[in-house]
Parts: sequence; structure tokens; C-alpha cells
Amino acid sequence: MKCLILAAGYATRLYPLTENFPKPLLTVGEKNILDWLLDDIDTLGVVDEYAVISNHKFAHHFEEWAKTKKMKITVVDDGTSTNETRLGAVRDVQFAIDKCGYDDDMLVIAGDNVLDFSLTHFIKYAMDKKTSCIMRYYEPSEQKLLKCGVVTVDESDLVLNMTEKSPTPATHWCCPPFYYYSKEDARMVEKGIEAGCGTDAPGSYIAWLCGERPVHAMEMPGKRFDIGNLESYENVKKEYKGIEK
Repeated sequence: MKCLILAAGYATRLYPLTENFPKPLLTVGEKNILDWLLDDIDTLGVVDEYAVISNHKFAHHFEEWAKTKKMKITVVDDGTSTNETRLGAVRDVQFAIDKCGYDDDMLVIAGDNVLDFSLTHFIKYAMDKKTSCIMRYYEPSEQKLLKCGVVTVDESDLVLNMTEKSPTPATHWCCPPFYYYSKEDARMVEKGIEAGCGTDAPGSYIAWLCGERPVHAMEMPGKRFDIGNLESYENVKKEYKGIEK
């Protein structure tokens, strides 16, 4: 299994903190964000390579960080240098697949969130389902739903529909940016792009894929801490206690 970490954004809402430094390497507690994510995932022993997809501006920061890690990490520079020229998350995934020659099951995660639960629960869930999978959590705020991927599921967790940033969300099930692609479905990313799926939001490929192939949605067993601006980053630093379960 390969793990693709989406880290090519510019985090403009965190300026000046991230003007010359990538958000995924910001410190939360005793670790940076990427260390929290990868150290946890690696405990399961099923990922044989990690690919951090960066922009050109920040690639050297990730390359220096990768030297400190024991797992195999490839830093993929997508060649962009500004927020205006970014490829978008889905195109970045395809760029990394092509660049690294991957043909495997894939865990695809945003590199700028921390969780209070182990992602190994999600990986085991997906391996048991033998389909592509996402996570979901109940979001009571109508306002927040407008900015999220929203899913409709049946009683067996099968995704019936998914929309990204819909003005009329169908449910309160929100999808965080953590995805599992089966090997077969990872091969279809390019087809999804050609079919016109959105490419900016990372969930846009899954929103297209669930109309083509079975996708299951695990209810998230804990809390996700999203770091969107300076205020939320300060709050996370105060509140985050690490992975609890």
C-alpha cells in the first residue's frame, strides 16, 4: 500500500506564519502535524512508501524533514510556485501516481489535519470492505456543511451520493479529507478528471467515483482538528492531547 499526503497548498489564511514555511510541518504539541499522522499510520506496517505531494516553493522543507524519518518517503514537487497556479488536489494525486509509477492500493490524506484517534482503524475498515472508502462524521452546523464534502449512505455504509460544497447539502454526514483508494479505483483517477470531476477539492474524485464503483463510509471514531487560520492553529495547540485511541 502507498500513502499519498496532500501538501501542495499555500495556506494563505495562516500568513505570515506559512508565507515561507509549509503548514503540515507546523508544530502541535511535541510533534509536527506530519509526524503525528505518519508515525501513527506506520504502526500498522502495511504502507511501504509515503509520497508527500508538495509545491515547488516548499519542497525543500519536506525533503529536509524526510531525512529525519525512518520510513521510505518520496517528496513529489508538482512544479507550482503560487496559490494561483496550483494544480488542485485531484490533479496532484494523478501527478504523483504518474511521477512515482504507482499501481497499488492507496491511502490519500490531507497533510494539515490532526486526529485524536488512530488512522489504523480506518485502514483496517477499508481492508475489510475491499472497496474504496471514506470517513464521515455528523456535522450539526448548516454553515459548515456548505464548505464540506457531504455524503448519503445506506444501512451498510455504502455511499449512495456525495457532493462537494453543495448549496443544498442532502445530509449532515460530512467527509474529512482522508480517503482509501483500492488499486483498481486508483487507476481511474485520470478517467475521473477526463470525465469532468472537480479537481480542487480532494473529495471531488470520490464524489465522481461513487457513481461508478462501490465506496463505503466509516463513521469517524473520534475528532478531527482542522487548522484553517491563525486562530484555529492557536486553539489546536492548546487543545490537542495526541492520539487517544
